[in-house]
Amino acid sequence: MTETTANNPNDPAGPWAIPVRRALPGDEKPKRGTSFPRKVWNLLVAIKDGLALIFLLLFFVALFALLTGRPNAGLPVAQGALLIDLEGTVTEQPAEIDTVSALSGSKQLKEIRVRDVIHALETAAEDDRVTSVVVDLDRFLGGGQVSLAEIGQAMDKVRAKKKPVLAFATAYTTDSYQIAAHASEVWADSIGGVAIAGPGGSRLYYKGLIDRLGVTANIYRVGTFKSAVEPFLRSDQSPEAKEANLAYAGVLWDNWLTDVKTARPQARIDAYIADTASAVRAAGNDLSKASLDAGLVDKLGSRMAFNSRVSEISGAYDDSQPWNFNAIPLENWVAANPPHENGSRIAVVPVVGEIVDGEAPTGIAGGESIAQHILDAASDSSVKAIVLRVDSPGGSVLASEQIRQALLAAKAKKLPIVVSMANVAASGGYWVSTPADRIFAEPETITGSIGVFGILPSFDQALAKVGVTSDGISTTPLSGQPDILGGVNDEFNALAQASVEDVYGRFTNLVAKSRKQPLAKIQEIAEGRVWAGGTARQIGLIDQFGGLPEAMADAAKRAGIKGDFHAKYFEDEPSEFSKMLATLTGAEQETAVAPRGWFGIAAMNRQLAERRLAQDLMLLTQAGSVQAACLDCRAYLPSVPRPGTADAKGFLATLALLLR
Repeated sequence: MTETTANNPNDPAGPWAIPVRRALPGDEKPKRGTSFPRKVWNLLVAIKDGLALIFLLLFFVALFALLTGRPNAGLPVAQGALLIDLEGTVTEQPAEIDTVSALSGSKQLKEIRVRDVIHALETAAEDDRVTSVVVDLDRFLGGGQVSLAEIGQAMDKVRAKKKPVLAFATAYTTDSYQIAAHASEVWADSIGGVAIAGPGGSRLYYKGLIDRLGVTANIYRVGTFKSAVEPFLRSDQSPEAKEANLAYAGVLWDNWLTDVKTARPQARIDAYIADTASAVRAAGNDLSKASLDAGLVDKLGSRMAFNSRVSEISGAYDDSQPWNFNAIPLENWVAANPPHENGSRIAVVPVVGEIVDGEAPTGIAGGESIAQHILDAASDSSVKAIVLRVDSPGGSVLASEQIRQALLAAKAKKLPIVVSMANVAASGGYWVSTPADRIFAEPETITGSIGVFGILPSFDQALAKVGVTSDGISTTPLSGQPDILGGVNDEFNALAQASVEDVYGRFTNLVAKSRKQPLAKIQEIAEGRVWAGGTARQIGLIDQFGGLPEAMADAAKRAGIKGDFHAKYFEDEPSEFSKMLATLTGAEQETAVAPRGWFGIAAMNRQLAERRLAQDLMLLTQAGSVQAACLDCRAYLPSVPRPGTADAKGFLATLALLLR
């Protein structure tokens, strides 16, 4: 039925009204239900849209946190105390936060770049905005002895300008006290104190365990003193290794004592260290009071009392809160005071951490990565010389040789090459140093360890213990070798040992040629033996004492630079993404949750010991390439480097990949 309003006089539309049809019963169409697949699809789309919205929101939150949280060089630096919070370790090159580790919630030790600390102290000494320096060592976990000495020297420069330098910690260890000794006021908490252990300690030996399990550690090495593989060969330390370790540990200890006694001549260091227990008993079992009585610390007090003391010197942020002093954070100061770049460029290429094959992130010396940095520096027309800054216990021979070849390419372009050794430059760390025109090191530097090894395990005896045996055929003596299930045969062992001996011969010849010494003399001081810098200079492994500034000055002289010069670092920087993840996940805040004081420090040392144990086991199962590495030297580095992610290459590496 159709009804119109055309004849309706009350209709404003009048005769032009449009006919309107009213719906009648039965006109409705039946509604169709939504199918199940379509419901699932709609749900998935909704989930996708929701996740996209959440990730977009998280992205902007992270971006805001990154932009607001990072130091801003454009912000003015107020007057006050330069706060150097050494939470974690100090290192030549902080390791990049691993993305997977950050997302998984695993922790990583926080690392502070040594050169940032030194530059901050040196610039603070000359800047009137800095009225004092505060060195917070409460959660300091150590560093290499060369790095600690350099920081102490920079603190002396601040004190030479009549500016107070104050140090605080609940409890001081050997490493933290070496820095604190250079302060004008050393504070300790009344429940803390000073306890000096000195270098030394034990390591684990796995010979009894692998024998019980039936694992055969097929080890190929050259060097009487090459103790890296001893934990898999012996149940104790060999007399040769003990002799070498005592020799360089003794030199490091003497240097530590000299540094501390020079910084604090009034302290009764020798008597206190010789019998700390008696000193504590005489102080009523109070370690902090014993430290004060011996002159190792100047004042005892809580952090609040210490902060109030700093406020007396540098002012309080809020007068109603005298414990809240005017602080200039290290990161802000470094951002606002970048190093000067006057004059000619000298490239500085850091080689920090374990030397591994392929590319690697910061904190690990990837052979391909470092070689590319060297080649980039050599291709830069503004670079007049190259300084290789080495702080490495060595690693892969092939990666070390790749770095050496890149240095030779730079020398072919008439660029002077100077090596500056930091805390450790041993084994592969010395291999990469051989092309240098001159080698600088400090008396505390650990170097040498000219020796090589390789490890491949087999499990035939372990399988036999559970009734599993193997059998097969061979067409050549090397068919199926290395057979990790049936056992490695004599032919393979001979070939592997020959490969290691060949590499060792190349190593000693490189050193003899670069040091301009007879091969016989190098063979006498090689054999994998580790040397401290002072002895290394006497036997000709290094040329001169000095740090990075002295090495750069020598490089400038060799390049014929008459005026100013500055360092241009060729290295990878941690990505902004990894920094953002570290901020959001707290991946680099492991030290923040560690308790302070002696038990907290002991707990952290236990975790470091566990990491070394894991690394030892990885050495047994994953060391595929011939290694020029000094594992004992790891104890003198600030932290255990993370294992490299790059694939190994070479003869033994290929065999290791077959095993896997």
